[in-house]
Amino acid sequence: MKIKDILKTRRTISFEFFPPRAAEGIPEVLQVIQQLKKFNPDFVSVTYGAGGATRRFTEEITVRAKRTTDLEVMAHLTCVGQTKDEVHEVLSRLEQAGIGNVMALRGDPPRGQTDFVPVAGGFSHASELIQHIRTHFQFGMAAACYPEGHPQSPSLESDIKYAKLKVDLGADFLITQLLYDNEFFFRFMERARKAGIQAPIIPGVLPILNTAQVRRFTALCGVKIPPALDQQLDKLGEDEHAVRELGVEYATRQAQELLAWGVPGIHFYVLNRSYSMSRILQNLGLPGHSGQ
Repeated sequence: MKIKDILKTRRTISFEFFPPRAAEGIPEVLQVIQQLKKFNPDFVSVTYGAGGATRRFTEEITVRAKRTTDLEVMAHLTCVGQTKDEVHEVLSRLEQAGIGNVMALRGDPPRGQTDFVPVAGGFSHASELIQHIRTHFQFGMAAACYPEGHPQSPSLESDIKYAKLKVDLGADFLITQLLYDNEFFFRFMERARKAGIQAPIIPGVLPILNTAQVRRFTALCGVKIPPALDQQLDKLGEDEHAVRELGVEYATRQAQELLAWGVPGIHFYVLNRSYSMSRILQNLGLPGHSGQ
């Protein structure tokens, strides 16, 4: 089923997973997907690594999860390190495996590089990948957007222009970069609607598991940690249990505010862990989520 059709009928809850660095880790990721299946997510997604091995793992996890669960599974696909023909081959394999939805991304530069440089014969932008998918395939399609601005975008206005281009070229809905201050999402929505973007926009929420980790993530993607939250993290220091509990509490309140505002869904970046998500959905009164 296309995710765009699910969004027409109900508010969605979705989970995002990432591939392991080694093949031995694939069963563990599939196990966490099975653990979180009890919450009846409307879809799950699997990110796409920059290296060739993890790209293959993304395909394998996506296809195996689709075959072994009744979940709708969306595969991520990036422009990094692949020619257009190689990307087309990936899409063909996904289509043959019965995957109905993909998320089209430019992707981050490989580790150690600051700028994205397409390979010879590759795509330079997510918009080019989206156009290729829409021209040659029948996938339901998501794209990314950035409430605080993409780190390489010259302005918020430019950022909105490219978000609209993605929708105009064929993206059915958008999922935001992670955020910890909902005000950035609300302001982004005002700019998006003013620019004529009518596609559903789903905010992304990342429950905090570890102080050093969340500071590294936010620094990489240009996301701000609200001062009050940052002070709490400083106070808790290296107490990982306390930090995880703070993450559950904060993500719960953040999701409650977003749901009350009327978002079409929430996309949780679960970092291949089930404990925090179980607690958050229970706090939200969605222990067996079936749409709202």
